[in-house]
Amino acid sequence: MSNFLPIFKREFKSYFNSPIAYVVIALFLLVSGFFFYNIYSFFNYVVFSMGMQRGAGFMEQINTAEMVCRPLYSNVVIVILLMVPLLTMRLLAEEKKLGTIEILLTYPVRDIEAVLGKFAACLAVYCVMLAGTLLYPLMLSVYSGVEWGPVLSCYLGLLLVGSAFISTGLLVSSLTENQIIAGVGTFAVLLLFWLLGASERLVSPELGAILKHLSLLEHFEQFAKGIIDTRDILYYLNFTFIALFLTLRSLDSGKWRG
Repeated sequence: MSNFLPIFKREFKSYFNSPIAYVVIALFLLVSGFFFYNIYSFFNYVVFSMGMQRGAGFMEQINTAEMVCRPLYSNVVIVILLMVPLLTMRLLAEEKKLGTIEILLTYPVRDIEAVLGKFAACLAVYCVMLAGTLLYPLMLSVYSGVEWGPVLSCYLGLLLVGSAFISTGLLVSSLTENQIIAGVGTFAVLLLFWLLGASERLVSPELGAILKHLSLLEHFEQFAKGIIDTRDILYYLNFTFIALFLTLRSLDSGKWRG
């Protein structure tokens, strides 16, 4: 894995050598900030209104995690669904279009080093993007107090969701040299897995249970509630592993076709 770090550094720098990372991060923070402002404003309105009716005792019953953090991060993850394809669409599609994919994957660079290097670089940019949202719970802790356990649970969920999203984007990007197709294709695949749980009522109970288990949304909901379940962690790790494995197989089959 000696080539992993150079590939990681090259890919990470390339994000910030072009406008894409700045645009995506700025857009993400703008939209997530809009959600935070509206949710927190509604929270203050409810606290003020109910406090006037029920008195000071009501303040002790306030659950900021349930009233602010859970709806906030449930909305943030939807924004991530829209933003990640913009980060992943160029990862391998651009290499194919420029004809540099063959150079990248020739000896001594192994396929797995290239795939993991690109995956880790995109995940690092994603973490930079997420870091900006830490301002929201920090502001909440100053003005209203915050339960950090559920907040950390949400961020663990967002990290795992991002990992699954990015690996999927890398897979789709390996199938085409058109970045637009890679971006739209990634969004379509993620949206399909996102909405699987909503189909459970339309099919048999047995099939419904399977669809619910496969849904990306269902597993994140537990983290949003402040519940860390190893089954949800394993789901996202397995999802990521399978997508990366299929990416390697896609690159390998491309060599044979070439």
